[in-house]
Amino acid sequence: MNYKNILIIFFFLFSACSTYNVVNNDIKPLKINGFQNKGFALVYDEKLFKNKTISKKMDNRGLVIFQKNLKKGTTVKIKNILNNKTIIAKVGNKTKYPIFNNSVISNRISKEIDLNLNEPYIEIIEILHNSSFVAKKAKTFEEEKNVADKAPIESINVDDLNSEIIISDDAVENKFDYSIKIADFYFKNTAISMLDRIKKETSVNKASIHTLSNTQFRVFLGPFYDINSLQKAFNDINVLEFENIEIIKNEKYN
Repeated sequence: MNYKNILIIFFFLFSACSTYNVVNNDIKPLKINGFQNKGFALVYDEKLFKNKTISKKMDNRGLVIFQKNLKKGTTVKIKNILNNKTIIAKVGNKTKYPIFNNSVISNRISKEIDLNLNEPYIEIIEILHNSSFVAKKAKTFEEEKNVADKAPIESINVDDLNSEIIISDDAVENKFDYSIKIADFYFKNTAISMLDRIKKETSVNKASIHTLSNTQFRVFLGPFYDINSLQKAFNDINVLEFENIEIIKNEKYN
């Protein structure tokens, strides 16, 4: 085998390990290290289980979340994007909950990060096991969990995000302005292909492309200025069964 043939084989092997946008005519988004998602959480309340909005009970004193994309026991950081407060939690059992919500979180977590129930906008970040952050925070997590397990459950009123929601006067100053991020792509042509697919296969009519850089093109829906129109578009796009749709606040692109 001559040197030229070796180079050709090496090129194809290397290419097979790279991230591409199109594989067997299937559109692929950019990949990231570890799961991340921005969206609206659902704060657990017993009535949500009783009316079958969610399929499993949750201990409201615990530092546990329900999240459909992550395995049970996964360590995650929960961030209140509106005030930057964070807490470490664990993923609980697989649970059915409204597709609009990116997770179900406990009353305990909601209170720890001062979540606004009218706009429960959070980011979930998977903490990989090889991260030094895990070892550093493991003891803190267990101590917080022990305290939480002994704490009394305080009542909390949670509006079902599947029904009409009225934004309170306190939230008016923080303007409601969101978009739905479908995916980021290396190539603009691939982003255009995704845009065409959305227009052909859904009833959504607010799809666009935002150029983030020369090699990053974002397909998104929006903007939306109230939670009801945001939720409707999110539910409409669900027919395409995307794995990790995010909701992005439009103060800036993140």
